[in-house]
Amino acid sequence: MRLVRPIALAVLMSASFALPGWAGMAAEDIKAGNAAFAAAFNNGDAAAVAARYTEDGALLPPDGKRVDGRAAIEAFWKGAIDGGLKNLTLKGVEVDERGDLAYEVGDLSLDAPGEGGAMTTVRGKYVVVWKKDGDGMWRLHRDIWNTGAAQ
Repeated sequence: MRLVRPIALAVLMSASFALPGWAGMAAEDIKAGNAAFAAAFNNGDAAAVAARYTEDGALLPPDGKRVDGRAAIEAFWKGAIDGGLKNLTLKGVEVDERGDLAYEVGDLSLDAPGEGGAMTTVRGKYVVVWKKDGDGMWRLHRDIWNTGAAQ
């Protein structure tokens, strides 16, 4: 009995030290996913952007209708890219993981054509619900954002 308690305590302590590493796994994958998303967007590749979403993913754009499914998401981002949006940056500031779902809160900036064709930098905030797909990859499942002062 005396030996069981120290072993049980050691197991519990090692498990508690391992938890932050597990929680950070989604955050690192999501950070890499954001980098791939921004690179695809900045290269004008709407298909690669859409591939970052689950098949049944959805966009909830500001002042726009909900966009459902990967094909519609690709068309949405193609329109944004063709409309002159570029130089997207994404900066996650908060990630929390629960099983095969995670949420991310972050800041964004991009360049958009303004009056007279001059480019202007737009800043905003976003919330993404990420879902671990069958292939083990974290993909955007629900994506909502707005413009205005970043956090």
